[in-house]
Amino acid sequence: MKARGRIMLVIMLVIAAALSFVSYQGIGEGKTLSAGNIKQGLDLSGGVYIVYEADKEDVTAEEMQAAVSLIQGRMDWNGWTEAEVAQEGTNRIRVDIPGVENAEDAIREIGQTAQLSFVDETGKVLLTGDMVADATKQVGATQKGGNAEPYVALKFNDEGKQLFAEATAANIGKPIYIVMDGEVISAPMVQSAITTGEASITGNFTGESAEELASLIRAGSLPFNLNVIQMKNVGARLGADALATGVKAGAIGLALVLIFMLVVYKVLGFAADLALIIYVGLELILLNAFNITLTLPGIAGIILSVGMAVDANVVIFERLKEELVQGKTLRVAIKNGFSRALPVILDGNVTTLIAAVVLFFLGSGTVKGFATTLSMGIIISMFTALVVTRLIVNGLMQGGCSNPKYYGMRSK
Repeated sequence: MKARGRIMLVIMLVIAAALSFVSYQGIGEGKTLSAGNIKQGLDLSGGVYIVYEADKEDVTAEEMQAAVSLIQGRMDWNGWTEAEVAQEGTNRIRVDIPGVENAEDAIREIGQTAQLSFVDETGKVLLTGDMVADATKQVGATQKGGNAEPYVALKFNDEGKQLFAEATAANIGKPIYIVMDGEVISAPMVQSAITTGEASITGNFTGESAEELASLIRAGSLPFNLNVIQMKNVGARLGADALATGVKAGAIGLALVLIFMLVVYKVLGFAADLALIIYVGLELILLNAFNITLTLPGIAGIILSVGMAVDANVVIFERLKEELVQGKTLRVAIKNGFSRALPVILDGNVTTLIAAVVLFFLGSGTVKGFATTLSMGIIISMFTALVVTRLIVNGLMQGGCSNPKYYGMRSK
């Protein structure tokens, strides 16, 4: 029995050490899964964020998605590959661009409206994007007897139908260039005059690239403008200071909690501390593995979830001590202590998790960052409190640390 308990303790210590090493040093030359590789938000890394709003009421989800695709494409064209574009609410789009110092310059680079046009080999504009009624990704045979493949289907309005018929009739055997903001995004070859007001763009498309092109074309024919309603610069130095302050606060808080638990709960405090180290290692590694963007409120969410993890252990230990005071054996006290604490821990954590989920879906920006780390922290803390701590406590008991006084037994 003692050997099994000690083996369990050794396993837990090795897991804690391994998680600590990986979260600090990472794996391989790229330091995969290390805390240093966690993606940082603008408030930590510096950059600009811009919020756009559609100047039209009752914007559809498809129109907003097209606008998101348009702006993301412009980010890529400008070399801002780390930029993030996301819809907020029903009619707003948030753009985060790390490493850019001037928000107004970024706005000028991005532009506010799409400029889509169809031109011939001489550069003559044949028709414009506002004449495209719809553009969608389709999958099917593009020629007789051919295999099914992705392509982009275009549909023009009445004016566009007439102009496109004239353009295709005059350019048979020649390409018509589809140009977005001065960039050629496609150059389909005209095979025959098209008078139906519908056309298809074929090529070596994947499903993803066909959907991307369709989104760009739809964006070029958006019936609304995107107006800038908010913009803000975050200096790189300010972001670095915020990160250093947040990490320092988290480290001090964690150290104080570890010392407090060890002093007040002794053997049980050691079990809680070891479980807490495993918790922190798991949290940092999972943030990296899931490519979650860490923000300053996100750090606050981590610190808050550390407190909740400790609170769960405190509830368990107090129930365990109550069982010992009632004269139960240590083995029975441990079993009953965890069983009695389970409903309380679940109730408290599930209600907080529900609030975090609501914040995630209804909030935006850094609020989502807080909700994400808090939700992840709650789930991991329940696992470490109810599973990891129990394994450690049982390992201590079976390994020879079986005197009830070490577990906080007190007289009635």
